[in-house]
Amino acid sequence: MTNSPQHEQIEPNEVPHAGTARLRPPEHRVSRSAVGVWTVRLLLTGAVNTVLLSAVAWGVRVLPFAWIPVWAREHAWVLPVAYGVYALLKVAVVPSWRYRVHRWEASGDVIYTRAGWVSRSWQLVPVNRLQTVDHTQGWLERLFGVATLKVQTASYAGSSTIEGLDAEEARRMSEELAVRAAALQGDAT
Repeated sequence: MTNSPQHEQIEPNEVPHAGTARLRPPEHRVSRSAVGVWTVRLLLTGAVNTVLLSAVAWGVRVLPFAWIPVWAREHAWVLPVAYGVYALLKVAVVPSWRYRVHRWEASGDVIYTRAGWVSRSWQLVPVNRLQTVDHTQGWLERLFGVATLKVQTASYAGSSTIEGLDAEEARRMSEELAVRAAALQGDAT
């Protein structure tokens, strides 16, 4: 088999060339406080949706709509109860699972993230391609002392978000990344 310079293949036991990126778990986890943010968000969303579904179930049961079948009127309570159970299970599982999976790393030239708890997303964003670095902190994030860092490139697929960073670390990283990106872009010709 011949290897063209464009499509060089690496044998299983062969060490790749220097500079070749390998997918591996990024080094850092998000802040442990992010679990609290995700839990409260899920609780609030679950509560609001359960209340709305309860109102619909009450309306189905009480209002005289002839087009609603009798079985649906009699069992309208099942929908909000089923959703409430689902929401509680989601609150019990998702935040801690998400904490275990979400990771990030910012090396000298690449921002590397892994996210997703069912389908995993791995992103490597070159620092020299950064156009903006956004540091945001909503009211719930402020309450728990965390923030979100979003880096954007000209490519939609090149943008990355790191949610749940320690607030001070997110501030420091946003400043460092902006300086590094400017220095690397200044070196580009």
